[in-house]
Amino acid sequence: MNIAPALHEDPTRDPGFSVTPFPANPRLQVVTLTQETLARFADLTANWNLQSIEYKPFLRFATADALDKACNYALGKLLVGIMENRDTGAFLLQADEQAQAGFEDSDAQRNFFVKLSTAVSHLIGLPNFDAMYGKYYARFTVRNEDDSDSYLRQAHRRMELHNDGTYVNERTDFVLMMKMDEQNMEMGDSLLLHVDDWQDLERFYHHPMAKQNIVWSAPPSKNVGYAIEHPVFFEEDKNGKPHMLFIDQFAQPQNMQQGLYLHQMSESLESDTNCFNVRVKTGAMLVVQNHCWLHGRDKFVAHPGLKRELLRQRGHFTR
Repeated sequence: MNIAPALHEDPTRDPGFSVTPFPANPRLQVVTLTQETLARFADLTANWNLQSIEYKPFLRFATADALDKACNYALGKLLVGIMENRDTGAFLLQADEQAQAGFEDSDAQRNFFVKLSTAVSHLIGLPNFDAMYGKYYARFTVRNEDDSDSYLRQAHRRMELHNDGTYVNERTDFVLMMKMDEQNMEMGDSLLLHVDDWQDLERFYHHPMAKQNIVWSAPPSKNVGYAIEHPVFFEEDKNGKPHMLFIDQFAQPQNMQQGLYLHQMSESLESDTNCFNVRVKTGAMLVVQNHCWLHGRDKFVAHPGLKRELLRQRGHFTR
C-alpha cells in the first residue's frame, strides 16, 4: 500500500510504521508501529495523565495529534483512508514485539494502552459516550464464570456476528476493540465478515423485510433505558451499497415475518465460510467500519484462571 505524503510530512524521515494485508483476508490492513514511534508518543504525552485526558476532551485530540506527529503526520491520513475505503474499512494496529517493554507496572501499561487507543479513535473520528462504563470508552473483563445478561462477558460460547450501536439513537460508524491484558487464554479469537463477502447478502438485502423497521432494545447492563426502531439495512453508502445494523440478541421482532427473517439471517451469517479469525495480541487493537463489517468472538477454552481485559470505543466519523 502506498502511503501518500501528509501535510506536514518530512519525506526524508521514516513514518515509523509499516502496513501489510492480513493473510486470511487482504481487506484487513495490519498497521505495525515501531518501538521508536511508541517511545516518541509516550514522551510527547508524558505530561497528560489519564485523568486529565478523561476530564478534558480537547486533550484527546492533542493526544491524537501527538501520535500522528510521532509518525511524521502520515498515520492519521493512512487510517482515515483505510476507513473511508469500503474495500478495506478495517485495520489491526499493533506494535513491534519489543515495543511494550519498559513499563513500571501493569497499571502504567494499561493507562498507556488507553492513551494509545484514544489517539487512534480521535484520528479517525469521535467516540460516543459509552453508557455501560460511563466514559467515552468502556473497559470490561471476561472471566471463566459469569452471570451477566449479555454475551459480551460469557467466555464459553461464541459471540455471534453483529454490528454495534443497534440499540442507541446515535451513529456508530466505527468500533475499536483493544486487548488490555489476558491470562490463561486459549482460543477466543475475534471473528470478522465483510458485508460484501457475505454469500447470502443479495437474498437478505432484497427481502421484503430488509427495509422494514425492527424494534431494538438492550438488557439492563447496557444502561440504555429506551428502545429504538430501524431496519437492518438502514442506508446505502455513496456508491449505493448497503450499510447494516444487526445483532441477534437485542432485536425484538413484533411478528412472525420479522422473527423468521432475523432468525434466517443469523443462521446464514454464522454458517458463512468467508468469516475469518483474527488473533489480537495484548496491546493491539482491531478497528472496523461498523456498517460494512460484522464482528464477533470465538468461544474460549475453559480454565479456572481465565481472564481477558478489553477496551472498547465506538463512535462516528467527523470528516
